[in-house]
Amino acid sequence: MSSLDRRHWLVWLSAAGWEQAATDLSAEQRALVQRWQQHDWPAIVRRRDARSRASEMCIGIAFPPDANGDKLRLSLRVPRSEVRETRAPLLIAEVIEQAPLAWRAALEKLQTHVQAQGLDMRVYGSLALQVLTGETYLRPVSDIDLLFSPADQTQLVNGMALLERYAQALPLDGEVMFPDGAVAWKEWHQVADQPGGRVLLKRQHDVALLLVADVVGALTRLLPPESINSVEKE
Repeated sequence: MSSLDRRHWLVWLSAAGWEQAATDLSAEQRALVQRWQQHDWPAIVRRRDARSRASEMCIGIAFPPDANGDKLRLSLRVPRSEVRETRAPLLIAEVIEQAPLAWRAALEKLQTHVQAQGLDMRVYGSLALQVLTGETYLRPVSDIDLLFSPADQTQLVNGMALLERYAQALPLDGEVMFPDGAVAWKEWHQVADQPGGRVLLKRQHDVALLLVADVVGALTRLLPPESINSVEKE
């Protein structure tokens, strides 16, 4: 899967890309997109929809919530040729200074453990958007959305242990990104140890209810034989 197809990744468009992405929008929505473009803020990769062509990327923009907490979200498509830059979601270290004061100490400790264990754990959602744009996205009920991408089963176990631990001090939410798609980490925590447990896997084109063993199996296939053996012995 290329970075152009990874949900939650950040993408910056060319001027022509923004124009084409906004083609079917209302005048009011186009004005919002034009302001977004003027600030050179990124769009976010979303799951592909049924009408998208192979030459297109599906992206989205989530605007700051209004007084009622409602957030306008626009689903757009853009030619891949008009994507000028991509990057992975923000690291935890990149959001700490602009996070609410009550979150900072715990985020710093979490980041220390993540870095020490060599884990890939990133931030998306309202906190990331507030850092990227300077606009007000966070509300008293906001969560911290984390995207955890384990490289193997050992990292999966260690990363889940960190999420469970720090969820006691922080309003953590988010997903575990497996090779074939993503699972809400709280859902994974609830059913991962259940025989025959199933989880909802958010894939690039659809969602599917799969056995936990099959989802973990995708991680196993990424491991060299010696690594698989070491994991099985633990």
